Amino acid sequence: MGNAATGDSAAELLLRAAALVPWAHYAIAALLLACAFLYRFLELHLLGDLLRGLRGGRVALTFHPTSHVYHRVASKCRSLHGRYLATPWLASPHLQTLFLSISGRPPSFTYRRQLYTVRDGGTIALDWLLGSDCEEADASFCGGVISREDSTPLVVVIPGLTSDSTAAYVKHLVFSMASKGWNVVVSNHRGLGGISITSDCFYNAGWTEDFREIVNYLHQKYPQAPLFAVGTSIGANILVKYLGEEGEGTPVVGAVSICSPWDLLVTNRFIQRKLVQRCYDKALAIGLKGYAKLHQPVLARLANWEDIRKSRSIREFDRHATCVVAKYETVDTFYRRCSSANYIGSVSVPLLCISALDDPLCTREAIPCDECRANKNIVLATTDNGGHLAFFQGLTAGKLWWVGAVSEFFLALHDSPCMHQQKAQEHSLHTSLESSIDKSPYVNFMEDGMVTAVTNDDANNGDSYNPIFSETGLRNCMVDVQQNGITTEIQNECDGNSSQENVTPAQGPVGSQQQPELNAEKIQDAIAPVKKSINQLTRSQGRSVGLLAYIAFVTSWPLLGTLGFILFRKKFRNSLPAKWLRN
Repeated sequence: MGNAATGDSAAELLLRAAALVPWAHYAIAALLLACAFLYRFLELHLLGDLLRGLRGGRVALTFHPTSHVYHRVASKCRSLHGRYLATPWLASPHLQTLFLSISGRPPSFTYRRQLYTVRDGGTIALDWLLGSDCEEADASFCGGVISREDSTPLVVVIPGLTSDSTAAYVKHLVFSMASKGWNVVVSNHRGLGGISITSDCFYNAGWTEDFREIVNYLHQKYPQAPLFAVGTSIGANILVKYLGEEGEGTPVVGAVSICSPWDLLVTNRFIQRKLVQRCYDKALAIGLKGYAKLHQPVLARLANWEDIRKSRSIREFDRHATCVVAKYETVDTFYRRCSSANYIGSVSVPLLCISALDDPLCTREAIPCDECRANKNIVLATTDNGGHLAFFQGLTAGKLWWVGAVSEFFLALHDSPCMHQQKAQEHSLHTSLESSIDKSPYVNFMEDGMVTAVTNDDANNGDSYNPIFSETGLRNCMVDVQQNGITTEIQNECDGNSSQENVTPAQGPVGSQQQPELNAEKIQDAIAPVKKSINQLTRSQGRSVGLLAYIAFVTSWPLLGTLGFILFRKKFRNSLPAKWLRN
């Protein structure tokens, strides 16, 4: 009884003591706990910035030690060798990303819109902002956007997922490059920018065909303008994947990747890991379903609309929509095949990659640091802070740090000898010869020393035939031949029948005499690099071949002599020299 009474009295004393504490103290303690939770939940770094004296963190650069892109281009960019300090009242990756999506404070200007129809019937909106304030009556505006002879650098921008040219970060970039005197065009994804879907094809994270066609179109229409490219978020994944697919054959002279997801499978697992990431996952799924809602008549015909409407995550949307329309077996298969990290080793264009280590959408675990270091054409820049596509700086958050870095990199690259030069001749020749070994055309060395191209069709038809011209001409009625630094454009403005007549040798006496001469000239132009390489190899290896023959003779004659003695020893014994030796 005494112990119980003592316990009751102790509890009563504790309650009385707690009651004596003013309620304001409890409110302050609760507020501190809430602040600590929010500081941790929102990943705030204001205290760290204050401890560093508001100097910001250094930009970490990853590159190959012998990279000319770094030593001649990136080394001249002050932004890449300085520090990045986030806006103090946005000292959180989530706050930066949220503020960018809500406001972003973009500059105000008006685009020039151009509608482009791709080969499958789809429509893409190209939004232009010129470097000069020219009007339609100006001489540089000739029924299009810029004149064909204009040599002003041209920047192509690929927006992120469900974003278009009106996004705040896109307008920041476009205005910055246009203010430098460059021309900028935003290549909106299919179905975005207020344009309806006009075919049964939708864009996705690995769909590079639209960008490839836009790049080729711009390069053919404005051949004098150096072509640069910037990809943001999913657009960065598309850009890097395209550069890896094209290799040396792309007309793009330089590119920048901003906040790329790199590995779609790792990124998808990351956004499903924590509570705050799952919020982003659901928000992006809502945006994708809104995009699908705009084009429900087309999408409902290609996939199960009810499953798409019930999707609560990006993975579910990709399972019910993307994989069905794009014909991928599984979601993981789609993610693995479309990840741009698989194509980094094949990038031949000077490429700057910018990523934030605190990106709430594209995790740092997916950044391919080793692969970027192994490629001499790539410079990887990472910052401790920045969020996703945000990187706000200044007290008013009026600028994006990465926009200035892109401007500096492109300006330095344009003034350097490191700009990529398209190897169209080698690429077109490889395209014609990339088939299996039993396919035409072949290269034949004649008895008189001439080099000719022969095909299987020659034996069957007996007519002169140009496989290189035929293969490319029938595809697009457009052939680009680049030889000795001179680019010649051959365009057949014709229908299907006339284009076939242009390729097929003419019949009759006149055609049979003129067509072989034309084919011979085209064949000689096509095999000129092969013949030149063989001649150089023969000249450089002449002495080596002779030396190898001498070494082979000196080292093999003892073995041959011993073998001959063993095989013919009986004849040697009966021979006259052998008798002389015995006597």
